Amino acid sequence: MGTDLDLIKLYSARILALAADIPLTDRLKNPNKSVNKRSPLCGSTVTVDVNSDNGVVTGYGQDVKACALGQASASILAANVVGRSISEIQTVRDQVLAMLKNDGPVPDAPFDGYEVLLPAREYKNRHSSIMLALEATLEALQ
Repeated sequence: MGTDLDLIKLYSARILALAADIPLTDRLKNPNKSVNKRSPLCGSTVTVDVNSDNGVVTGYGQDVKACALGQASASILAANVVGRSISEIQTVRDQVLAMLKNDGPVPDAPFDGYEVLLPAREYKNRHSSIMLALEATLEALQ
């Protein structure tokens, strides 16, 4: 685990900018499915609303109450989620998890923005918050 200075560095300007400007924060009026996820470690919550057609996201809305890392993750996902298939969401979820837990590579484009969260590898207690929006979206599509 890193030092307090390392933790301060973790919250880079880029992460904070993503957290401050999360796309698609309006909840959908009539979603096909809504899913709420909560991280038991930190209390972060994410609720996503998804409309889909044949397993492809056609509409997306979210309510994110998470740390800056969870917000940044939700921001990266929301910027790219519409038009993506369930298999693409499964792949990015698996890639982010591998990136964090197994020193795996950054996810494929268009989700390569997750590289901003590489420093979070060392902070296992933050991983669940980062994964919330991905997990909720995948569950909503299944």
